Amino acid sequence: MTSTSEWYPPFVLRDYAMIADGERGALVGPRGDIAWLCAPAWDSDAVFSNLIGGEGHYAVTPLGRFTWGGHYDARSLVWNSRWVTSDGVVECREALARPAVPDTVVILRHIRVLRGEVRMRALLDVRAGFGVERMTGIRKDDHGIWTGRSGPISFRWSGAPSAHRRGSNPLQTELALRAGDVHDLVLELTTGEFHSDIVSPSVAWDATGDAWQSSVPDLAETVIGRRDAEQAIAVLTGLTSTAGGMSAAATMSLPERSWTGRNYDYRYAWIRDQCYGGRAAALHGCNRLLDSAVEFVSQRLLEDGPNLKPAYTVRGNQVPSERSLSMLSGYPGGADKLGNHVNEQFQLDTFGESLELLAAAGAADRMDAHHWKAAEAAVAAIEERWGEADAGIWELDDQHWTHSRLTCVSGLRAISAIGGPDRAAGWSALADAILADVSGTCMHPGGRWQRSPTDARVDAALLIPPIRGALAPNDPRTVATLEAVEAELAQEDYVYRFHHGDRPLAEAEGAFVLCGFFLALAKQQQGDHMAARVIFERNRSACSTTGLFSEEYDVSQRQLRGNYPQAFVHALLLECSAILTDGYPR
Repeated sequence: MTSTSEWYPPFVLRDYAMIADGERGALVGPRGDIAWLCAPAWDSDAVFSNLIGGEGHYAVTPLGRFTWGGHYDARSLVWNSRWVTSDGVVECREALARPAVPDTVVILRHIRVLRGEVRMRALLDVRAGFGVERMTGIRKDDHGIWTGRSGPISFRWSGAPSAHRRGSNPLQTELALRAGDVHDLVLELTTGEFHSDIVSPSVAWDATGDAWQSSVPDLAETVIGRRDAEQAIAVLTGLTSTAGGMSAAATMSLPERSWTGRNYDYRYAWIRDQCYGGRAAALHGCNRLLDSAVEFVSQRLLEDGPNLKPAYTVRGNQVPSERSLSMLSGYPGGADKLGNHVNEQFQLDTFGESLELLAAAGAADRMDAHHWKAAEAAVAAIEERWGEADAGIWELDDQHWTHSRLTCVSGLRAISAIGGPDRAAGWSALADAILADVSGTCMHPGGRWQRSPTDARVDAALLIPPIRGALAPNDPRTVATLEAVEAELAQEDYVYRFHHGDRPLAEAEGAFVLCGFFLALAKQQQGDHMAARVIFERNRSACSTTGLFSEEYDVSQRQLRGNYPQAFVHALLLECSAILTDGYPR
């Protein structure tokens, strides 16, 4: 048989939806194929890895010619694939069942025919270990339910009693349906033991719907970008484990630039991303996300103090070292890498961002004594290490990055504002000392901030410390830096991080959607509400067909680049939707 990978070639990122339950996430393609799923956890080996060249598929696809579209149920990650065929219209409602169970994935698929007649093919080929482990021990019981194994993963599939398998081929079945017909498929994957009771589709769908509606608030109609803001909350919720860690993205190894070696594994919880997400959630009163972020970051600070890692697994363990998966071909233009070298880095700014998060929690009356101890640990770490070189927000070579130290200033100022007089005086004095040092070493002759004492370039990341309170909005350095970013790094209202030598911006990398939202916030802070709204809307448009964002956007080709969906981009969209709502004429 021809490999099923040839039946479901990878698509551009904009055509994938994500379904997730907090413990793991799956990407669903236009042909109803689950092209990516790691199980049972975000950082586990993939069981469906066709996205990066592995075997393994779970697809529900119309037979014959069709066009594709789809949408999410409001305030959720319940995806509805929709196909218009030559003879009818059919949808497949898809979700990972919630509430999630850590060792078990439940994939719900509900097919419904809206018009005419359709024939559907359902195909299952579970391949653990990034496609290496074939299905074994496959059997069907008296109720038409299939069970089997793939390496450490056991599976149970209901709703396909007429499926068949030839040799080592996938399990397949065909469904002939007409208008008004519905059909449910339930796939369970576990590293433990299945419950004796088969999952009831109706019960599972009801519980999943209730979980989403209780997790994602119905925002006010006056919120700018309301639907996308609610969707951003759903994405951040779907990426956040019950252990509190928020995966930076669902995927690994998706290239930021073809054939440049910039392929990374983002299935881990970055402290910075966690803080961005928690702060944005606080602005909308999403206390569940805020509390998860605060607890996760606080625990890491209390355990590791000045040795805080930039990232952990979503359960707080060490990120594995980077290595290659040489047996896979990779996403076109990329190469497969597992693990991340971030575990070998020091990033000073994470302490400042942790303080900004804790200050947001304090303002919302969500801090207790345990969290105050974490804040004190972060302050102590800044006091000890702020003079050291670090890898910075962009994880580059160790330098005395201006952004890192200014972020410590903004974090110290934020926590001082709620820390009481006994703490505030010392913490404010430390912020003043750091700012004075940076002012003496990192000022460009043009009056703006430069990236480091030895790097005179401007950096879009330098927009964010003033927004967070490191300096006043009308400070000449704030204004000059904003002007320089606009003049040197913004094109068509998209923003690039920094200049890579003499190359044109777009030749070196894509625009960073995160930085576009930084610019919108900076313009809002300056009182230019119209410009802020224009920039926000421009960058809000750099999403997928399914409304999700990756890290970079290729402006000329209008394509998404990098791992997907990217948590911190959704966090900044969410922050913008709150901040820009204030002051914009309705």
